[in-house]
Order: sequence, then structure tokens, then C-alpha cells
Amino acid sequence: MTQTRRILLVEDNDLNRTLVRAVLSHSDNPIARTCTLIEAPTLDAARTALAAGPVDLILLDVQLPDGNGLSLVEDLAGQPKPTRPVVVVFTAGALPEHQAAAHAAGCDDFLSKPYRPHQLVDVLTTHLGAAHQRDRH
Repeated sequence: MTQTRRILLVEDNDLNRTLVRAVLSHSDNPIARTCTLIEAPTLDAARTALAAGPVDLILLDVQLPDGNGLSLVEDLAGQPKPTRPVVVVFTAGALPEHQAAAHAAGCDDFLSKPYRPHQLVDVLTTHLGAAHQRDRH
């Protein structure tokens, strides 16, 4: 039996959240299609969601109404790697310095907006598929 993966989408834009929901629900990839998506429009809502239960992956916008999304990564710094969720920065800031800042903060991957649906699915399945393989062993 395949475990359902939990994704926390930290994104303040309603349209962007709707697009992620649509990409996942219409994906041919079973890992992406069966994920449980938890939505948080602010850092505060993201922290509340993380306190309520673990997630496997965080899609993290950087520019949020209540601060820089990278501060959420700092909150996770004390968690051991096997239990810490994968963090994928999900932002319109596509310059090399934005990517460098995300990696320096401890993020695992970077996806710039706009993106093609297959790019989102590829990033998710790369990280969630690797977690699935770890769980099976």
C-alpha cells in the first residue's frame, strides 16, 4: 500500500494555489495525484499547519504578506534530516542570487514561477519518490 504524501503549500496568491491544486489533481503521476495538499497563505498559517502534524514536502513562496518564507526554513533547522520535510522554494524570483539564498537557507530545491505543470510534478515526484523508496526499506 502506498502512503499518501502530505504537501504544505505556502503561497499567498489564490490563483497560484488553485493552479497547484489543478496540476496535482490532473496529473498522470500517481505520486502527485494522490498527495494531500495543505494550504497556508501566510507564514503564521504555515507554522500552525506544521504544528498540527508532519508534512513530507513544503512548497514555499518567498514573498509572503507576513515575512520572508525562508524564515520558515530556519524554524526547521533543528529537525533531523530524516524527519525534516523537503523544502522546495516556489517563487517568481528566478535570479541566481535568489536560488543561492534559498540553498544557503537550507532549501532542498528551487522552482521558479512561471513553471510548466510537468516541472512541478517532476520536482514533487523526485523528492517524494525518493522518500517513498526510503520508507520501503
